[in-house]
Amino acid sequence: MKMVLGRRSRILAATTATAGLLLVAGCSSDDDGGKKTTANGVELVKGGQLTTCTHLPYPPFQSEIDGKVQGFDVSIIDLVAKDLGVKQVILDQPFENFKTGGSLNAGQCDLAAAGMTITDERKKNVDFSDPYFEATQAVLADKKSGISSLADLKGKKVGAQAQTTGEEFAKSKGLNPVSFESSDALLNGLRTGQVKAVVIDYPVVQGWLKDKANADAFEVADNINTGEEYGVTVKKGNTKLVDAINKALADAKSDGTYKKLYEKWIGPYDEDAASASPSAS
Repeated sequence: MKMVLGRRSRILAATTATAGLLLVAGCSSDDDGGKKTTANGVELVKGGQLTTCTHLPYPPFQSEIDGKVQGFDVSIIDLVAKDLGVKQVILDQPFENFKTGGSLNAGQCDLAAAGMTITDERKKNVDFSDPYFEATQAVLADKKSGISSLADLKGKKVGAQAQTTGEEFAKSKGLNPVSFESSDALLNGLRTGQVKAVVIDYPVVQGWLKDKANADAFEVADNINTGEEYGVTVKKGNTKLVDAINKALADAKSDGTYKKLYEKWIGPYDEDAASASPSAS
């Protein structure tokens, strides 16, 4: 996942079924300063809304489409918001802000959904939900580059997204990747010949290659299962919100909603993505 420091934070309304709900079911106001606003027993930083921190763009998980924020992560968190009887509001800010728990601790958002890989290091700063997506890394290369595997990257100019597990993986293999601030910038760097190949999350590649011009010129040279799983993060100790997220995920997987959203945003349904084991607390 990505980081762009110094970028102005923006608040954007998510295009979801609950986005128009202005009245909050089961909420209490904290206007007189005393009690925190709650929805179905879950404390919220702002009344009437579930505030989600993310960093745009990161298709197909979250990006602006026709002026509205949409994607797989947006749809998943919308299910949580619906259960709580509130609307989802998205705050776009640098990835580092919420990866370290800063935004959550400061009360800027209730949770962060940003295609974030669950790692032991990140668990020191935030609490994760159960995993909701199994991710792999892809080596995407120009078809004329002669690159057909991860091993072929040695000696080549390779790109990766800054502050991501993809960048960490590339470095662990002895590569010295050129860092790009976002997935869009990274893929544009490949398209314009700044690098010969990139190491990037495979779901992002899937969406990018749907464009025929991209598919004609570039290909997945290698697909690497790094055992990564995405999770939603909350402020450490916020067990009620974690429970609400996990319930929404479990319900979506059992009633077929998860499968529908997966096929809409990601592609052909991968059964493994729905059967990921719960993360360790």
